[in-house]
Amino acid sequence: MDDSAPLVVGQAPAAAAERVSAKGSRSRTPDPIVDGAPVFPLLQNNQAASPPSAPAAAPRIGGAEEDNDGEPAVAMPFARTSSPDSASRMPSASAARDEDQLSDRLVYKMHKFSLYETASRYYVVGVDVSEKKYRILKIDRTTEGAELNITDDKIVYSLKEMNLLLDTIDDGNRGTGGIRLRCTTWGLLGFIKFTGPYYMLLITKKSTVAMIGGHYIYQIEGTELIPLIPSRSKPDPRNTEEQRFLGILNNLDLTKSFYYSYSYDVTRTLQYNVTRERTALAKGVLPPSDQDFNSMFVWNEYLLQPAVTSLRDPYDWCRPIIHGYIDQAALSIYGRTAHITVIARRSRYFAGARFLKRGANDLGYVANDVETEQIVAESLTTSFHAPGPRLYCSPQYTSYVQHRGSIPLYWTQDSTGVTPKPPIELNLVDPFYGAAALHFDNLFERYGAPIYVVNLIKAKERQPRESKLLEEYTHAIDYLNQFLPKGEKIIHKAWDMSRASKVRGGDVIGNLELIAESVLSTTGFFQNGDGRTSAMTVQNGIARTNCIDCLDRTNAAQFVIGKRALGHQLHALGIIEDTTVEYDTDAVNLFTHMWHDHGDTIAVQYGGSQLVNTMETYRKINQWTSHSRDMIESFKRYYNNSFLDSQRQEAYNLFLGNYIFTQGQPMLWDLATDYYLHHADPKDWSAAKQFKYINWYTLAHLRDRPVPPRLPLRGPVASHPVEFFDDYWLEYYRPATLSSFPKMFAYKMNSTIKYIPLKSTQDGRYDLSPFRVRTDGDTEADKKKTKRDPSYSSPSGSPQLPARDDDSASIASGRTTAKSMSLQRWLQPLHDRDQAVMPGAGTMVATTGLSLSLERNKTKPTALEKSKAAQWTFTTAVRDSLNPFVREQEAEDYERYICHPQNLPLVVSTDAPIDMDSSEYQEYVNGSWRDHGLMVAGIEEEVDVYAELLRVGENPLTVTEEDGAKKRYKAYRKWLRGKSFFKQQPLD
Repeated sequence: MDDSAPLVVGQAPAAAAERVSAKGSRSRTPDPIVDGAPVFPLLQNNQAASPPSAPAAAPRIGGAEEDNDGEPAVAMPFARTSSPDSASRMPSASAARDEDQLSDRLVYKMHKFSLYETASRYYVVGVDVSEKKYRILKIDRTTEGAELNITDDKIVYSLKEMNLLLDTIDDGNRGTGGIRLRCTTWGLLGFIKFTGPYYMLLITKKSTVAMIGGHYIYQIEGTELIPLIPSRSKPDPRNTEEQRFLGILNNLDLTKSFYYSYSYDVTRTLQYNVTRERTALAKGVLPPSDQDFNSMFVWNEYLLQPAVTSLRDPYDWCRPIIHGYIDQAALSIYGRTAHITVIARRSRYFAGARFLKRGANDLGYVANDVETEQIVAESLTTSFHAPGPRLYCSPQYTSYVQHRGSIPLYWTQDSTGVTPKPPIELNLVDPFYGAAALHFDNLFERYGAPIYVVNLIKAKERQPRESKLLEEYTHAIDYLNQFLPKGEKIIHKAWDMSRASKVRGGDVIGNLELIAESVLSTTGFFQNGDGRTSAMTVQNGIARTNCIDCLDRTNAAQFVIGKRALGHQLHALGIIEDTTVEYDTDAVNLFTHMWHDHGDTIAVQYGGSQLVNTMETYRKINQWTSHSRDMIESFKRYYNNSFLDSQRQEAYNLFLGNYIFTQGQPMLWDLATDYYLHHADPKDWSAAKQFKYINWYTLAHLRDRPVPPRLPLRGPVASHPVEFFDDYWLEYYRPATLSSFPKMFAYKMNSTIKYIPLKSTQDGRYDLSPFRVRTDGDTEADKKKTKRDPSYSSPSGSPQLPARDDDSASIASGRTTAKSMSLQRWLQPLHDRDQAVMPGAGTMVATTGLSLSLERNKTKPTALEKSKAAQWTFTTAVRDSLNPFVREQEAEDYERYICHPQNLPLVVSTDAPIDMDSSEYQEYVNGSWRDHGLMVAGIEEEVDVYAELLRVGENPLTVTEEDGAKKRYKAYRKWLRGKSFFKQQPLD
């Protein structure tokens, strides 16, 4: 039997029909209490290969979650039982009234999903974050090659109603195998089609990477592509074209650097999100819906189009994702905590590999276009709201945005040769610089004016390569500036950073610091507030940084600008007095490695390898071991650019929808170039809007972007609670979930407090301030060189054992991720500063960041190392006995102990003694004991009992009835001491 008939019955079950009103809303009639409780077996996620089974045999899994913030990495399906859970039973009247006040947009926000299948349909069952409201999405799997058929009934079910609906569907499909659970998912990424049926892309695994305003941001760690074909059908292996398309799509690894959120718009900046909400509140209208995403950074935009066309609310089921980098860390300042978040968003326009995507296309989009935002917030409160509540007015949130992108000219590099640096060719010389004009107008639209261009390409070369672009780029900016209003012109700062780094004595960082301060004074930064009780600043304009690849030099320059912005942000939050933070502090070291990971990720995405030149290179503090690493990364970049970039480019073009299969057109792998996939068709140039060569910009884009002041709520939004505007409470606090600190993301977050050496804090040698400069010359002990002898003495004159139990344990307590390893790389020299080196360990710190003690634990010591260690231990003991050493604190304590009796006065007081009432003492002295003795009346009975207790019978192993009480007493006494009754000898 086809399951379309049960759908009619299932859409209006008895309980559901009573809840549907004339307006389509649902009343809150309490569910009857049904006895029984769900069971919670382990999740069996991979059930695709198992035979179809009835729902009764399916795993019965509870709806409550038990992991990090109430969520495991893999979603768990809801409880398939006819008995509602405790959260669904008989809601109180106040709770029902609160739910009635919430709008449909809150009710419809689904958080996790379970995919069920029958012979002819897929059913996506979604549940909200409170696990009280359920919805169902029906997908037809019989329309091969036709349009996508998706149905959303817009009905909100309870747990019991959803189980009744699924049971009804199962009964209607008994003849074809019934209904079974296919998998669980955290959301849909969309639908894609090649030459045959549609495919559905699901998120099967995720991990938490950041939290902003109580809203979690997740990274995709697992996906699954499911074909929408009947259950008994299988993909045709003879369709080689379809299989090749699938192979190309699989070359794109969606588990690396793809992010999404359920309740926070990660495609927009914090300033835009706050401004959008406050603008709606100031007008007294409803805030905009979830469809206000920035299409430029939605990488699954093409996959979402079928759902957008078929569904009224597609984003209730599908999640937009961004590609780039997200990291968050905590800065601990004497009990105050500031969260630093770095978000990089890569544009999907003109996206591709390094040598295959250079310059700009005719639409003004540039290659390697990345928007980087750093958010610094003090965690006094969780949400974006100030007390009152003053919606979206919390002054604890600040942000700063930067931009990187290729030079907006028509230029390319031919990578077909064997040279690692192909020559640069200017393909088209446009006297009106149309591509650059479109690009800068787009920047004005996104960030406002002015635009500060930091151009780091080479100025002088023996064989002109980059210098050709410098001259043409300068002409382009000069041409565009002559038409811009005064005060809104593009600021162009050209500086040959590569040459400055190679000059002896060149101060690269000092020059970048001057540029950074000029940038910050020009653009400003964003700080939220209500404008009355707390100040509010807005960022107008953007710093656009570029080198030839927008990788190594660009990342170093952006870091320095971000470091300068970090000082201003911390100063605005009242954490530091000045607007600068020094290098070699815990705060800047933490920030440095966040940006180092940021640069590595962007470099891998565009260039195929990690950064070649890091901040250590430009600060000239890198060790000689880094040269081999730089050579390896250079070779990896060359190999990927020569052999693998074409495969990555095909995957990008297919996933982003740049190439769409059409009958009669060449296949993707048959194209000699993808130029026409990223540029407009020349046939359409005549029909396109005529470009204005003088008024090339949009005047409205040059205006400042003020944040509306806070006004009292009015209009239709005045009567709504805070949950109507920002439902962060349930997502962050999970009131119905049992949580523990070790599993919470905020507790596990990387923090400067986790890497403080414990032993140094105990003796008062370590300053806990994250703004204290920590160099090798901080202490006098660091100035003394250690001897080459493995049994050298400490600066105090006595040999010391390495403090492995304290400092190494403090490192091991943190997460052993790549980021924590990089943190240990700059914190580890501080830990072992005053410690001796064990024999055989060497004197060089491992560049991986692992402590020497951790490295030794991994390898078994040799006989020679054991002999040296034993000899070193014996020598240390002998030296300690011959040269005893007393610390200053111990000497002071001993001296105070010896001198204390000598300082006591001989006469404590000269006053006469106070008369005390001695009647009780006199009564005792003259008491009856003088005549009757010390024996108290009745003591004879107690003596007899004690004597009986000590009496031992002739046969002590025989237990009599008289001994029962004594034996029981002994057993009870043993039980009180912790010995089990079952482990004692039997009493009888």
